[in-house]
Parts: sequence; structure tokens; C-alpha cells
Amino acid sequence: MSYKSESDLLILHTLRIKGFTQSSGIAETTGLSAEEVEERLNSFQEENLVSYREGRIEGWMLTQQGREQGQELISAELESSGQQQQIDSSYQSFLSVNKIFLSLCTDWQLRTVEGEQEINDHTDEAYDAEVIDRLTKINTVIQPVCEALSNCLDRFESYGRRFSYAVEKVQEGEHEWFTKPMIDSYHTVWFELHENLLSTLGIERSKEVDENDEE
Repeated sequence: MSYKSESDLLILHTLRIKGFTQSSGIAETTGLSAEEVEERLNSFQEENLVSYREGRIEGWMLTQQGREQGQELISAELESSGQQQQIDSSYQSFLSVNKIFLSLCTDWQLRTVEGEQEINDHTDEAYDAEVIDRLTKINTVIQPVCEALSNCLDRFESYGRRFSYAVEKVQEGEHEWFTKPMIDSYHTVWFELHENLLSTLGIERSKEVDENDEE
């Protein structure tokens, strides 16, 4: 059985990963009740751990103090769960395919025509089909990584099914599910998983070292 995270950690960590979201988004991601999420967010706001932005786009976000508090909870969980080695192994597996996926996203957004790159207008069905086929193959690689992570910590459980849902949408012709921000597109979920791994292992994104870059 995988290690189950405490509610406070789940809420703060979700804000860390998403950056900015409504309480309903936190409840959906964590599986906590909307009432508990709202109650804890209000408490966190009084402790200056989170703030609420009003305006055209409204939502919750972490303060610097909240980010530090969340990282302390994550570090303590990693130690008490005894899963650091397994999660680090999964992280290395993720890195081994990360650049391939990012390159694939570029190929989806741009294509080379007569030696020049141009915006992919998605009128070349054969080209798009080839890129989607490569996405499907990447999904078969990342699924075992997601499963291994969910077997370590329960909060990783959603990634496998979210990836599967996004790739199915792309295959059905709803191409915004490939890279579109603000929805659970494949790229959105990929970015969140990457951020989750970095924060779980206490690695700053700017200091991340990909083994493939090492000489």
C-alpha cells in the first residue's frame, strides 16, 4: 500500500504544483472535500501561507512562507515514508524521456517545410498522425513510471489516468489536449508531474541535472 499524505500537505503541495487555482481545483486534485479545502485555505490565509487574488481571474496561490512550509512538510514526508530511493529512480526514468517529449511538443506546434520552420496549421493530416503516434509511444513509456510513483506515494495516483485521458482526446481529434494550457492537456499534466518530482525530491528546477547532459 502506498503512503498516504496528510491533508495540509496535499493542499499546499497542489498549490505549489499548479501555481494558481480555485479551491474546487484543489479538491478535485486531492480528493478532499470542498468543505475541508475551503476551511484549511481560510486558516492558511490567516497564517500568511496562502493568498487569494481577485479580479478577472480569481484563485488561490502560495506565499513565499507557504512555499517554505509546504517544502518542509514534503521533506518530512519523504523521510518518514522511506520512499526516497524509489522516487529518485522514477525521477531518473522520467528525465530519460523528458527531452524527447518536449521536442515532440515543438514538432506539434511547428513543422519544417522546404527547410524552414513554420507554425503547424494542422492541415497536413499525415504529419499530425505521425506526431500523435509518437505521443502514444511516449505514453506507453511514462505509464510504468506513473504506476511506480503511485505505489510509493498515494498523491501520485492520478497521473497515469490523466495522461491516458489526454492522449485519448488527442487521438479522437480534440487536438487542444496535446499542449493547450489551462486544461488538463498532456503537456499540462507532464509539467505538473515534473514539478511534483522536483519538489518531492527538493530539487530546484534551475539546478536540475539531466544525466543525458553529463559528459
